[in-house]
Amino acid sequence: MKKQSLVVASALALTLALPFAASAQYTGPSTQPAAASGTPYAGPSTVPAMTVKQLLDTGKDDQYVTLRGFIVSHDGGEHYTFADETGRIKAKIDAKHFPAGVKIDDKVRVEVTGEFDKDLIGSKVELDVKRLSVLR
Repeated sequence: MKKQSLVVASALALTLALPFAASAQYTGPSTQPAAASGTPYAGPSTVPAMTVKQLLDTGKDDQYVTLRGFIVSHDGGEHYTFADETGRIKAKIDAKHFPAGVKIDDKVRVEVTGEFDKDLIGSKVELDVKRLSVLR
């Protein structure tokens, strides 16, 4: 009986703690009401660095790419707008990819690496971010 009570109490504590642990560190402009850890590897990569314009003009569906710029808006849930000097793209960023304890707003330069999602029919494009780091 004690074991079962401990399991139930642990599950309840975890359920109550998850919304707080998952809140993202983005603090800049948002199109939604406020709600809301990346890998530490920072060495070389074979994933090409591009601009938003280059990605939109020549990117292929499922292509991995690195972009450097700013998260300029939180658009609700995991949806953000990323921008560099050449343009803007919608980005899907899971809260776990934001570095823990680092506040990120629209003035903090970041590097994002992820998978370019491009509909074959229609014009929907988005970057599914797999890694996010702050550039110093």
